[in-house]
Amino acid sequence: MIKINIKLSKPTLKGLKSLEECIYYRKSIRNFKQKDVDIDKISQILWVAQGYNNSKRTIPSAGATYPLEIYLTYKNKGFFYYNLMKNILELKINKDLSYEIAKYAHSQVYLYTAPINVIICADYSRTCVRYKEKGIRYVHFEAGHCAQNIHLQAVALGLGSVPIGAFIDYNIKEILRLPENLTPLYIICIGYPE
Repeated sequence: MIKINIKLSKPTLKGLKSLEECIYYRKSIRNFKQKDVDIDKISQILWVAQGYNNSKRTIPSAGATYPLEIYLTYKNKGFFYYNLMKNILELKINKDLSYEIAKYAHSQVYLYTAPINVIICADYSRTCVRYKEKGIRYVHFEAGHCAQNIHLQAVALGLGSVPIGAFIDYNIKEILRLPENLTPLYIICIGYPE
C-alpha cells in the first residue's frame, strides 16, 4: 500500500458562532447531503478532538495519560489515522470502509451516507496502569469530552453530526485493522445536513 499523508491546517481560534449558539443548535443529524467536507473543516474537527492547545491538549485527561486515538473514514478517499504530533492524516487503508462499518453498526445507513466518520478509540492500559480499575471510568469520561467537542465544532462549522455507540466492537476493530491495544468506543458521523 502506498502511504499517503494529508497535511492538516492550523486551528482557527475564532469562529462565527458563540459557544452558546453551538450548544443551542446542536442536535443529532442523520441525513447528510452528498457534499464533501473540505480539509480545513476536517482539520478543525480533529484539532478539537485531540489537538494541542496553550496548555497540553484540547480535552482533559486523567493524569495526562491521553488514552484516545482518533481515526477517520473520508468518503471515497480511505481510512486515516490522525497523527496529532505531525498534524497529518495518515492513510491506513486505501478503501472506503463506510459501508462495511454501517453493516456492523446494525445497518445504520448514515454511517455510509456521511462524508466523514470520526472513530474514537482507546488504549485503556495508558490510564489503567496508573489508576487501576477506575481508569476505565476516566477513559470513558475522556471519550465524552472528545465527542462533545466534535459535536459543538460541527455546529460551529455549519455541519451536522450524530454519535454512534451501537456497533459490534470485534467486527469494527477487524475491519479497521486496529492495533491490538485499541478498542473502538465511539463513531461520529459528520456532514452537511440535508
